[in-house]
Amino acid sequence: MRGRCIASHLNFLLQGLGLGGVIAAIALGVVLTYRASGVVNFAHAAMGMYLAFAYYQLRATGDLILPILGLPAKIHLVDNPTVFTGLIVITLLAAVLGAGLYLLIFRKLRTAPALARVIASVGLLIYLMAIVDLRFPSRGAVAGVIVGPLPDDIIQSGDIINTADRLLVAGLVLITALVLKLLYQFTRFGVATRAAAENERGALLLGISPHVIGAVNWALATVLAGLAVILVATRIPFEPTGTSLLIVPALAAALVGGFKSFGLTAIAGLAIGMAQTEIFNLRTEWSWLPDIGLEQGIPFVLIIVLMVVRGDSILGRGQTRGRGLPPSPEIRHSVLTASVLTTVGVVAMMTVGSDWRLGIIMTSIGTVMALSVVVVTGFVGQISMAQYTFAGVAAFSMVRLTESLNLPFPLTPILAALVAMLVSIGVGFPAVRVRGMNLAIATLAIAVALEELLFKWQWFTGGILGSQIERPTLWGIDFGVFDVGDAFPRRIYGVLVVLVAGAMYLAVANLRRSITGVRWLAVRSNERAASAAGINVARTKLTAFAAGGFIAGVGGTLTAYQQPILTVASFAVLNSLVLLAITYLAGIASPNGAVVAGMITVGGLSTVLLNQFSDTASEYQFALNGLLLIFAAVLYPSGLTGATRELAARIRRTAAQRTTSKPTRESANVS
Repeated sequence: MRGRCIASHLNFLLQGLGLGGVIAAIALGVVLTYRASGVVNFAHAAMGMYLAFAYYQLRATGDLILPILGLPAKIHLVDNPTVFTGLIVITLLAAVLGAGLYLLIFRKLRTAPALARVIASVGLLIYLMAIVDLRFPSRGAVAGVIVGPLPDDIIQSGDIINTADRLLVAGLVLITALVLKLLYQFTRFGVATRAAAENERGALLLGISPHVIGAVNWALATVLAGLAVILVATRIPFEPTGTSLLIVPALAAALVGGFKSFGLTAIAGLAIGMAQTEIFNLRTEWSWLPDIGLEQGIPFVLIIVLMVVRGDSILGRGQTRGRGLPPSPEIRHSVLTASVLTTVGVVAMMTVGSDWRLGIIMTSIGTVMALSVVVVTGFVGQISMAQYTFAGVAAFSMVRLTESLNLPFPLTPILAALVAMLVSIGVGFPAVRVRGMNLAIATLAIAVALEELLFKWQWFTGGILGSQIERPTLWGIDFGVFDVGDAFPRRIYGVLVVLVAGAMYLAVANLRRSITGVRWLAVRSNERAASAAGINVARTKLTAFAAGGFIAGVGGTLTAYQQPILTVASFAVLNSLVLLAITYLAGIASPNGAVVAGMITVGGLSTVLLNQFSDTASEYQFALNGLLLIFAAVLYPSGLTGATRELAARIRRTAAQRTTSKPTRESANVS
């Protein structure tokens, strides 16, 4: 009996080789791109996801789906493609995609600040997911009939049972890690890669082109990602969001290897996949374990432990201490600006039609959420990818507080926002020791873990069915959003949301001018100098996370009141990535940037405006936002508001120069 029990657990561990293989392969690609360009590519798993969809579409129809807007959506290559043909075509596509992305985008970000590199890769992730939505509308059907290229025969030895494809994937990953180790340690190409990574100018003097080296490494990494997802698509949840978020366990594996060791990275990736599968087995075997995604906690725990133990020594290359972050100008007329924006919003809510009212509400909520990013990232320089997670904590806490304590509105949403603030402070503790890219990885892992561990807890969120929201009422006045026909959304709810957004704008602008804001900016600029000046750096960072968490909590409660049934889909990790990205695009270091971010939020005023021109125009907004993010990260790191500010300053300088030089010319003419 005991032997059978051990065999059962061993079987589940071995079943994890499929998932572990794809995690390890993606992690190897992350290490490759980091060693070649200093960029941690958060879109690496998404690149593999797109290539896998392209492969299976090619196998099904003979059409190659292209990922570039403006080009034809597909090209018909062959009528009956074989497995070999499909793999060759996708390998070539992957190589071109990887090299092209490096040469066009990431080559220019080799020495850029961590925030710009994060945003560029997040923009790429958003773009690829939008492309899959646009060009694989029947992706569910495609994923349902895929047949992997590897044999899936059952292999049995006593009580140990597995499939051939899982074992082959694990073997291929280990062989790949060994080949990469030998390639980068003993060949001229490997020496050139190390030389270009350590001293780009010195490599140029030796006749080594860092750009060629980087392009080749990115091509190899992209081929690895594509082939990995293709080979194990039948063994993982093959869909855009889940596959793209495999980047989290892959980052954990890469961290184990220190973003240097291919062997340790591959072994860690396989071990993570095996452990996740075994924990899933234990959840079904041990009834006392909660029915939530405990397996997703493994990468989170691993990343946090490594961050705490190693700190910023993990990702030292290209780290900055405030350099290159967008400037954070003081808002001189914040009361006037808030009053004008609020008045315009309220008047519009009372006069415009249903579509525009909904757009104003979405813009106002988006502004509140973006303000939370402005505080944490724009004012303090701490890259957080968990703001929508805090919003979700507040939203579901509000439901539970209403049910348990029967507290009235608006006391319930305020208490719920305070709960989100406490969770945000807990998440902020890693910021005491790490920053930049390290903190971005840590907060992403925390967001994924909380989504699996907390948001899938049925008592807290209501599970698949979600939670019912009680309509907000105060002194007998119903502030609810729902009504029939063109009366939806109700104007009174829209006015409430606009007023809350205006209050949050004014609060953040005042924080920027306060002594707290001065401390935040000092820490953002130089932590050591701030500490030498008597500023408690740890406490300052935590106050920023507290303020950002509370503001995000307010946004979460507004989101909750807008929905008939509150579900976890509104607070998915992808929403946090998109929020960080569009806030950066709009202007991450200014409350005015948060207003612009609210306008370009999907569902906001920009969406309504696009729908006026075409019913399908808004479908491309997600993809266009991704392209704009990449463009902004490379060319306009201060975002749209920063670029506008710089343009206005340039115009003023030009006008002043002309005014100064004009009398000189007149004097010369007289003489």
